[in-house]
Amino acid sequence: MSLCDGRVVIVTGAGGGLGRAHALAFAAAGARVVVNDIGTSREGEGASAAPAQQVVDEIRAAGGEAVANTDDVADWDGAQRLVQQALDAFGTLDVLVNNAGFLRDRMLVSMSVEEWDAVSRVHLRGHFCPLRHAAGYWRDQSKQGAPVDARIVNTSSGAGLMGSVAQGNYSAAKAGIVGLTLVAAAEMARYGVTVNAIAPAARTRMTEVAMPDMMRAPDEGFDAMAPDNVSPLVVWLGSADSRDVTGRVFEVEGGIVSVADGWQHGPRVDKAARWLPEELGSVVRDLLDKAPPPAPVYGTS
Repeated sequence: MSLCDGRVVIVTGAGGGLGRAHALAFAAAGARVVVNDIGTSREGEGASAAPAQQVVDEIRAAGGEAVANTDDVADWDGAQRLVQQALDAFGTLDVLVNNAGFLRDRMLVSMSVEEWDAVSRVHLRGHFCPLRHAAGYWRDQSKQGAPVDARIVNTSSGAGLMGSVAQGNYSAAKAGIVGLTLVAAAEMARYGVTVNAIAPAARTRMTEVAMPDMMRAPDEGFDAMAPDNVSPLVVWLGSADSRDVTGRVFEVEGGIVSVADGWQHGPRVDKAARWLPEELGSVVRDLLDKAPPPAPVYGTS
């Protein structure tokens, strides 16, 4: 018996890169897959039904079950249609993998509000809309007494955890996804739903342009940047075996899996009265000396 036999999975942005690898891996693990992709460019321009259908064809050729969906996940009605298609095609929904996104890289002093809004929309709103409709379905199932053992896997980034030069819009959106994950995990536990996030490093059409040397495939040996390396963790997080894991963020790259240790309460001083501004210089510096240094922002020396 495969890890995800009979489970119904939506993967957004599954026409290529990480999403394609996730969809194929879920199908190989026995899941029935809704392959969502609007077929847009790396910069979010244009649309095509071909990428999603090609992945569906691959899954079916291997003996799996899949259907294609080309709705815009950041559109409220489109996200509702996506969830409804899973229910219509396969009768239920067990896993939502939010993965869709694109880039509009720019230094902050050159970034337009349109570039900010476009990236925020696809990543942050594009996570919320499918999550909201899937959560509504699972809440209704739970209230009706039906057993729910569901999963949401969100996609953050090292840029969202550490920051990344020339990606202020992307970093902010990906950091927001971590916050959304924590809140959704706390709110959805009562309905039998776990919510986790990954921060992957892999070769995709986004990273190939931003970091061509790092992402280049080796001539031989283990290809650490292959997107297929990320998918086993996503499949496990989507399985019944992961029901005790929620509200966590995992960094995954090549053969490395680690738990991201996010914001924690650190050293503190309590005066038990209001501070004077001139008192705080030495206090803050002492606290910083006791706290671990932050990880460097990507793109800084």
